[in-house]
Amino acid sequence: MNWEKAKWFVRTILIKWQYGQVGSHSYIGKPLFIQNKKRLFVGTNVRIYPGMRAEMTTRNASIRIGDNVSIGQNFHVVSYDSELYIGENTTISANVFISNVNHDYHELNVHSLDQKMNVKNTEIGKYSFIGYGAVILPGTKLGKQCIVGANSVVKGKFPDYCVVAGNPARMIRKYNFQTKIWENCSDE
Repeated sequence: MNWEKAKWFVRTILIKWQYGQVGSHSYIGKPLFIQNKKRLFVGTNVRIYPGMRAEMTTRNASIRIGDNVSIGQNFHVVSYDSELYIGENTTISANVFISNVNHDYHELNVHSLDQKMNVKNTEIGKYSFIGYGAVILPGTKLGKQCIVGANSVVKGKFPDYCVVAGNPARMIRKYNFQTKIWENCSDE
């Protein structure tokens, strides 16, 4: 462990009582902002690099990060009125945004910030990889070992063992257990 990571580890030990949970061998690099720290639950052996912004904006909101997760710098995550879950053994690259809420826009001549909030459960399956700069929108459910391409904008449900990419993201590859290879998806 290099000197910077050692500092993050010691700092995390000293302030871990402020969080809902921080598992052993986990560290949180200096965050930009964490709202409602008691609603952040971090598993064992989790590595979070500096610049995280975590918003749990209501009493029922929480963010749960499974064991052995690595999160790159400048991670922004928002949970509103429900739990947002990131599965174990997941890697999240830098500059990724994940949310389970967005503002409605249907009322005319009303500022979007004054319109109702639409909450949709968002889940990242275990063993997943989220590429640099990806945006995971509310209601997204990634299955086990989903790979998300860099700068993708992801919304919807995706099965286990698939690769999604693009804006909007679509499934481009899927693992075939019979042939034991990752196969391109048809244009259907």
